[in-house]
Amino acid sequence: MACERRRSEFAFFHGPLTLYTFRVRIDSDQARTDPAPLTRYYEDFHVGDVIDVGSVSVSEAEIIAFARQYDPQPMHTDPRAASFTIYGGLIASGWHTVALFMRLLVENLVAKTSSLGSPGVEELRWPLPVRPGDTLSGSMEILDARVSNSRPTMGIVRWRGAARNQDGTLVMSLIGTNFFGRRPG
Repeated sequence: MACERRRSEFAFFHGPLTLYTFRVRIDSDQARTDPAPLTRYYEDFHVGDVIDVGSVSVSEAEIIAFARQYDPQPMHTDPRAASFTIYGGLIASGWHTVALFMRLLVENLVAKTSSLGSPGVEELRWPLPVRPGDTLSGSMEILDARVSNSRPTMGIVRWRGAARNQDGTLVMSLIGTNFFGRRPG
């Protein structure tokens, strides 16, 4: 059976916002996934906008697995030992909560933007623990947006991220900054 070959064109930014285009050949017998079209550029972020980034549930097994690998404290890894802590039971590592939020942020927003990365976050807070069975909903509120002084083809967006449990109670907050490419043309 002969393989049909098709060419697809992809574009990406590199370095000081130089746009590169390249072509790849795809065999018809291979799974093909097209990159998601960019739906947001810097110009699409406005101060005051609140963007829903989705929700995710967390199980006891996920909490324990994450903690065993990245934050092996008894309140995260051992339900019995956790019952004797100030939390009264097993809780997710704060780093697990941040990782869950990041996954939502990337899958439901950043992957569909002209994102150029981030210099980091500030004011990370975990005001309430995440427990097995919780469903977390994430949001991103735009605090500031400006064009870069040194790179006019790039915008800088400062935002507040929040994760709330199924009761609407805040379980994580942070302030982040992202760089986004400006709309071509």
